[in-house]
Amino acid sequence: MAAGLDHGLRRTVWNRIKDTIIADCKKSEVWKILILDPFTTKLLTSCCKMSDLMEERITIVEDLFKSREPVPEMKAIYFMSPTSTCVDAFIADFKPKPKYKSACVYFTDYCPNDLFNNMKACCAKYIRICKEMNISFLPQEAQVFTCDDPGAFQRIYSPRSQDKRKTLEKLADQLVTLCATLNEFPGVRYKKDSNMVNAKTLAELVDNKLSRHYELDESGKKEKTQAQLLILERGFDPVSPILHELTYQAMAYDLIDIQNDTYKYKSKDGSEKHALLNEDDMLWVKLRHKHIAEVSEQIPKMVKEISASKKQPDGKITINNLAQMMKKMPAFRKQLTEKTVHLQLAEDCMKHFSNNVEKLCKAEQDLAVGSDVDGTKVKDPMRTLLPVLLNPFSKHDKIRSVLLYIFSLNGTTDENLNKFIQHVKIDDEQEFILNWKELGVPIITSPSFFSRKPSRRDRNQGETYNLSRWTPVIKDVMEDAVESKLDAREWPHQSECPAAWNGSGAVSARQRNKPSSQDDRRTGSRLIIFVIGGITYSEMRSAYEVTQAVKSCEVIIGSSHILTPTSLLEDIKALSKGPMEIFTIDERSNA
Repeated sequence: MAAGLDHGLRRTVWNRIKDTIIADCKKSEVWKILILDPFTTKLLTSCCKMSDLMEERITIVEDLFKSREPVPEMKAIYFMSPTSTCVDAFIADFKPKPKYKSACVYFTDYCPNDLFNNMKACCAKYIRICKEMNISFLPQEAQVFTCDDPGAFQRIYSPRSQDKRKTLEKLADQLVTLCATLNEFPGVRYKKDSNMVNAKTLAELVDNKLSRHYELDESGKKEKTQAQLLILERGFDPVSPILHELTYQAMAYDLIDIQNDTYKYKSKDGSEKHALLNEDDMLWVKLRHKHIAEVSEQIPKMVKEISASKKQPDGKITINNLAQMMKKMPAFRKQLTEKTVHLQLAEDCMKHFSNNVEKLCKAEQDLAVGSDVDGTKVKDPMRTLLPVLLNPFSKHDKIRSVLLYIFSLNGTTDENLNKFIQHVKIDDEQEFILNWKELGVPIITSPSFFSRKPSRRDRNQGETYNLSRWTPVIKDVMEDAVESKLDAREWPHQSECPAAWNGSGAVSARQRNKPSSQDDRRTGSRLIIFVIGGITYSEMRSAYEVTQAVKSCEVIIGSSHILTPTSLLEDIKALSKGPMEIFTIDERSNA
């Protein structure tokens, strides 16, 4: 497998697939067809390459829902979600006339009895194997997973949703398959908040389903493992998804239109190039969590090292220079192409930074942190906000700054809000701001209202850039958890794991240990964090930072989806839309 796939969740999932689907296939020498639904297509794409499948004698990969030519002499492997649409499509492949010699069926998750019985009644004589895999999540990165369900945000937070419970049930099922894949039976805790009740509901569902899963497990009853699962809601930290981040990955996904992890850019000859930003690109893995200032410095240095090794003349490294070097040094083409992508991406980020982001960042950081660069408390947040409102920034940027102002005060008055709405000219789009209340975030408060802001860890000793002083709240939570400092009143136990959590005792997450490589084998416990309503790239970065600082604990973070400031604002605005359609689990897998 590729270097980028030799660690973390992606490797774990691929090993699980190899130990079941591939191991069963190897019992026969015949070449086989693999048939996938949209979810399992994403799942396999996230953890293996076509060449990996070819090595395992899988020669053709097909879409379950597309028209396919019959190949009656071949065996077919079906890897699909346990939904009626998938099962109906499977049955159609064998009734009235079989498309394949036989079928091995693998479901991502528990298959309901009615679907299983229907399939058995129609196609029993063609089914050689039928197994439930317990993998209904996507391994996004080494320490990041998603449930591949951005629509869960609307179904949970829209006041018109009729499917909140069903959506939370589905997320709970997916979380159970994550724990099963990691062979963990964790203690479950949730963030208690009178404005946010979904975390408690999901914690109860997950804990009950986990107990049931391990009761039915063929390998016998499993005891709780030394892992913790913490469940919290997006509203617990509304600041992190809104302010401009200046670390490479978060900045790129915020400022540049990157769809499906694909960065599109123009080459020197004007043709459009595509680059996939994932863990197969080891330079991306190395740079993604660094500040843009470091990235902009490091890439040209790397290129100079290559050019020096080939006695190329010095000079400013530009995209044009790289194109010339690639012509002269074909042997270094792959290395140089990789660096060209990141030189271009970093340049794109810096262009945005120079145009307007730099000016916005100081005000955003002062509002978020509550103090300026010198540590002086911001006494009048309105004075910090006004320059942003008076400058010709985009509507979205102004909305983001207004929100940070409101969050800094735990809400504002009707009068102030009306002034903001008129000034930013969003009379018809007030939902960008007002709908945060659906997430339990206070927007309107009376002058007499007082709300205590949660205390934060002191990070003044850390080395930070002036425009990157904010630390996601979730990093405090991770550090408190690994040091066994979470307050049981704020973080009630739905169920407890063994008392000796974290092995030989707590280790400070702030200790400056030598950073470990991602593929180090970890023998300590796991901390799994699930955020209802989406996670940010800065929160993902926090999981890696805490894991590197604390060798005894691996932090894994996940959600229904990964969000960007733009996607979150659009989701917030859409919470006011008309009556929602009834959600069915079938629709999710076929979306």
